[in-house]
Amino acid sequence: MNAIQNQPARVINKCVRMHVDGVFLLGDLQIPEESTALVIFAYGSGRSRNNPRSLHTARVIREKGIGTLLCDLLTEEEEMDDEASENFRNDAALLARRLIAVTQWVANDPDTCDLRIGYFGACAGGASVLLAAASMPDHVAAVVCRGGRMDLATTSLPRVTCPTLMIVGENDVEGLTTNRDALSHLTCKKELKVVSGASHLFGEPCKLEEMARLSADWFCQHLKAPPLRT
Repeated sequence: MNAIQNQPARVINKCVRMHVDGVFLLGDLQIPEESTALVIFAYGSGRSRNNPRSLHTARVIREKGIGTLLCDLLTEEEEMDDEASENFRNDAALLARRLIAVTQWVANDPDTCDLRIGYFGACAGGASVLLAAASMPDHVAAVVCRGGRMDLATTSLPRVTCPTLMIVGENDVEGLTTNRDALSHLTCKKELKVVSGASHLFGEPCKLEEMARLSADWFCQHLKAPPLRT
């Protein structure tokens, strides 16, 4: 085992520019002192860095001593195209390919190479994290999907091996249906949490906080262990 894997990560708070999948992507990397794990965020539109729900969830996760990487999985040009055409926001395969490339970047960067990896995905990003986790079983230790478009990841679900939590609002009728169906296809450790009184975006009072707490607790349970890579 590399000696660096026995050392806790130092405090890091910086913007990173990653050359992955033939494009440059931006990310906000924050790692608390003594952290041994990192959660990578994937949002449906490809934009996690400035999404208020992602920012809140990431802060709650960091309060548990786990690092976060909020990265935009689309370039600025692709984002502008998507605003007009919506060509990218539901392209779970593209988002998963970018997420895999970001994960490889994390595995090779000196600041993050010793950290245990988890994924947090929302909307189509929820499907992309499962597609990526199915493709990288030795690199991904835990997944949380918030209101994920599970119908975009159906064929990959049986190949997901890491513990997976799905969180859906009680009033998100379509999301409940697709997530319950997806749960039946997962063969890994799995759980579905239904947040009472919440809609798809958890915009009701205190519901976003409850979703973030459930996510942070899942990552604490499954990421606070020695790194997977040797």
